[in-house]
Parts: sequence; C-alpha cells; structure tokens
Amino acid sequence: MTAYLAHYKSPVAADVRGSGVFEFESDARAGSKENQHDARMRMLELFGKDAASWIIEKVERKTAKSETLDGQLSLDFRPVKKRRKRRTKEYW
Repeated sequence: MTAYLAHYKSPVAADVRGSGVFEFESDARAGSKENQHDARMRMLELFGKDAASWIIEKVERKTAKSETLDGQLSLDFRPVKKRRKRRTKEYW
C-alpha cells in the first residue's frame, strides 16, 4: 500500500469547522476515484459524522519531505534579500 496525504477543508457554512492534513493508505492509483474514496473513508473514520460535509481539496503522495509537514507551516529564517533601487528620470 502507498501512503498519501489528503488536504481537507470544511465549507464556510458548516456547523463544525475544520481544515488540515491527514495520512491514509491506498492501493489505488493517485488521482483515481478509488483513491478519493479511500481518503473520504479514512477522514470519516478519523473525524466521525462532523466530517460528512467536509471537502477533500487535494491528495498527494507522501514523501520524506512531507513527513515533517503535519499540517503546520514552517518559519523561514533566511536573511531577506535587499532590492535594488530603481532610478527613474523625471521628464518635466
């Protein structure tokens, strides 16, 4: 079985709001109806009836890089590149 990550989001008018990422396994090919069905069933197992109206936005194959993702954004502490000033001539 191949591991996948599914990104889900609740509708704006939903009683129970939620968004995030969860992991599931599937034998089906990525992007197929069977793969979407496996993702939906796993989401319902995890979150119960609250997730009935939630939408699965994207399904992607799990990679070594995505293991650290876990639905949390990472901060970037690299120095900011300074932009060069542009000189413009005024023709008055």
